Amino acid sequence: MNWATKDSPGDHKRASKTLIFRKSSAELNELELIDRLKKGDESAFKLIVETWQDMVYNTSLGIVQHSEDAEDVAQEVFVQVYESIGQFKGDSKFSTWLYRIAFTKSLDHIRKKKRKKRFAFLQSLFGINDEEVRHQPDFHHPGVSMENKEKGAVLFRAIEKLPDNQKTAFTLHKIEGLSYQEVAEIMESTVSSVESLMHRAKGNLKKILNDYYRNLKE
Repeated sequence: MNWATKDSPGDHKRASKTLIFRKSSAELNELELIDRLKKGDESAFKLIVETWQDMVYNTSLGIVQHSEDAEDVAQEVFVQVYESIGQFKGDSKFSTWLYRIAFTKSLDHIRKKKRKKRFAFLQSLFGINDEEVRHQPDFHHPGVSMENKEKGAVLFRAIEKLPDNQKTAFTLHKIEGLSYQEVAEIMESTVSSVESLMHRAKGNLKKILNDYYRNLKE
């Protein structure tokens, strides 16, 4: 028998210890960064931004559906992280806490834009201005390939019409690729509630998309 091609029990143990060490090291680095930021270390804040800025931007982009708006939201998210880091107690993963802030800020941004639209509409009724207010998705999401950009834009317009809680669950699970358990933690809900939201979101999206393509044929 050629023992050179077979791992010994000692090799497995060493590999296992290496994996555990790497995981523990990553967790310690994250905790160390958070602890440093709580003490006002701005270099730690810079590292946190560099580490999670893509995740925050992509998450915001999936909700607000406009690249410049997503940049604004991402900036607001990290400002809140800097100001509110003392409130992070470590009861959940830091990424879960960060996702929660990103979604709250994204939904707040959408609500503000809707209020501005309503105000602009009232102004137009009274002849104060005659500008038509439009808000079409204007972005290329990293999760959508260039050849599918047009179909992706149609899908994101449909997602925009979902109720906030369905939009949140669908975006986190289908676009960000998080598990139901992770989505439940971010939404501070239960797995069964997330499953129910996903079921309703899929049903609503199917109806919205069917209506859209039916209208194209007419």
